[in-house]
Amino acid sequence: MAAPLVIRMNDRDNVAIVANDGGLAAGTRLPSGLTLRDQVPQGHKVALVDLKAGDAVRRYDVTIGRAARDIPAGGWVHERLLEMPEARALVGLPMASAKAPALPPLEGHSFQGYRNADGSVGTRNLLAITTTVQCVAGVVDHAVRRIRTELLPLYPHVDDVVGLEHGYGCGVAIDAPDAVIPIRTLRHISLNPNFGGEVMVVSLGCEKLQPERLLPPGSFAIGETATPPALDVVCLQDDAHVGFESMIDSILRQARVHLERLNARRRETVPASELVVGVQCGGSDAFSGVTANPAVGFASDLLVRAGATVMFSEVTEVRDAIDQLTARAATPEVAQAMVREMAWYDAYLARGRVDRSANTTPGNKKGGLSNIVEKAMGSIVKSGSAPIAGVLAPGEKLAPGQRGLIYAATPASDFICGTLQLAAGMNLHVFTTGRGTPYGLAECPVIKVATRSDLARRWHDLMDIDAGRIATGEKSIDEMGWELFHRLLAVASGERTWAERHRLHNALVLFNPAPVT
Repeated sequence: MAAPLVIRMNDRDNVAIVANDGGLAAGTRLPSGLTLRDQVPQGHKVALVDLKAGDAVRRYDVTIGRAARDIPAGGWVHERLLEMPEARALVGLPMASAKAPALPPLEGHSFQGYRNADGSVGTRNLLAITTTVQCVAGVVDHAVRRIRTELLPLYPHVDDVVGLEHGYGCGVAIDAPDAVIPIRTLRHISLNPNFGGEVMVVSLGCEKLQPERLLPPGSFAIGETATPPALDVVCLQDDAHVGFESMIDSILRQARVHLERLNARRRETVPASELVVGVQCGGSDAFSGVTANPAVGFASDLLVRAGATVMFSEVTEVRDAIDQLTARAATPEVAQAMVREMAWYDAYLARGRVDRSANTTPGNKKGGLSNIVEKAMGSIVKSGSAPIAGVLAPGEKLAPGQRGLIYAATPASDFICGTLQLAAGMNLHVFTTGRGTPYGLAECPVIKVATRSDLARRWHDLMDIDAGRIATGEKSIDEMGWELFHRLLAVASGERTWAERHRLHNALVLFNPAPVT
């Protein structure tokens, strides 16, 4: 039987988490001499001292709640025993006050990528078919299957074909102020670096979101041509289409044109600075902030040192650490932009009559996270230590040449967050998980990092990296961060992730705060 192991994040903490697979039984004597009064599941907290009702419960040297009743030393500290503190007000925050030491440049690292006319670099060579409305999704899905089986074998240098299907386009308040979010999201996804500027559009014809509104002239880089290319649209209601097969033939005919150009592309050596990495999932269990997220944070710093771009997100999963983030902003303007996004989302939740506590899931709690405050502390660790260089509102795209650590404001929903990071320009995705998920994206490779070795063993053909080795002492955070960094370069160069091998692709889910009519 393995020796009892508990992990304390800070010397000032009065709780620690149980690291042993299966948890620890009541009566277990810890190395400190403390005896457990309760059976404590893996990842859950044990009181290190006697806690009186109303006492602050501290983890990460942060008050994650107050004891709802007396809790003896060695007792199980779970969510029903904690009263969650109020969120910090968005006034009087430290603004760009934490001047971290400059990270030394990291040179000499590269990957094999696809250069695009707009200066971006893709990690995959994909044909994307943009849709203007959900009505055409079935037709596009059929066409994608045909293209994949009949055409792709003729174009061996094209990785895949992707239908950008979504639930928007009609029956929506398209002129409402907040409608700008889903519209720019769809526009910017079409411009993702992994599509090489070769995007064709399938529309119905009568929808509110017309192709010219989705992708107005000038949306695409013109490359070596003198004038912008005409938007390539297949309209299903066009009089020329007589029957379903006519629609499909038209889509396949247009696809051939784009496939020819994509097939002529080749990978070339590019510096690691061309990576745009989205990091996601704040903390699905108590190990996230101990193993996976610190390793991702270390890798994030390596990427920033190499001149790359790293995006972290999930508003509700950083809201309770807002003072830490505004302090890390590179300038007061960046700090104010972060406050702006937090305030907008606070108002959004208020309109729906929910609060930030709705974020934590049954899986989060089973994994030992008592509330969103504790989750937030583990979440922000994945952002590393670099200054926050910029902030993107939902659906916005990185500006040309924008690099460093970027906060891309998104809801915490995994599917919406991934969709918005694609819109921002992500060409590579890192997803940490403690409970386990077969999550993947057709538009971008996803590297999944397990927080626990038990999960990595059970899901050996779904998890790409086992960060649980940090908890067991097999690997340090630094070693794990370097391993992830090198894996990122390998995947960016074409090495397939488990999700890619199994074709596990989650749907694009738009964030639409505007009314549906």
